[in-house]
Amino acid sequence: MIILQILVLFISISFFFYGLGCFYSPKMFEEFKRFGLTPAQRKLTGFFQVLGAVGLAAGFYFEPILGFVAATGLSVLMSLGFGVRIKIKDNFILSFPSLFFALLNLFVAFRFYSLFELF
Repeated sequence: MIILQILVLFISISFFFYGLGCFYSPKMFEEFKRFGLTPAQRKLTGFFQVLGAVGLAAGFYFEPILGFVAATGLSVLMSLGFGVRIKIKDNFILSFPSLFFALLNLFVAFRFYSLFELF
């Protein structure tokens, strides 16, 4: 349970601030241009990252289904991000964080799934 708590804290903080950066950071504005994505896609990505961060925390402290949905959603989001990195031909070093977070969120989703009360 402590591993899940540490991972949820790490992922939630990471996605919360990265998501906010999608709204306010000029560096993020340039990155999304480089990715070939629109400002609306940048804002939507930021919204889902902040929502996912909050959902992970809520899932840990209140209801595991929230954490499962949030972690699954963030895993999908990061898989798409990895796909964008591959499409624009970023190198492995630049692409790895999105793959890492996709797999990490998938692991957390399975951990949340194991907490469901079946009856």
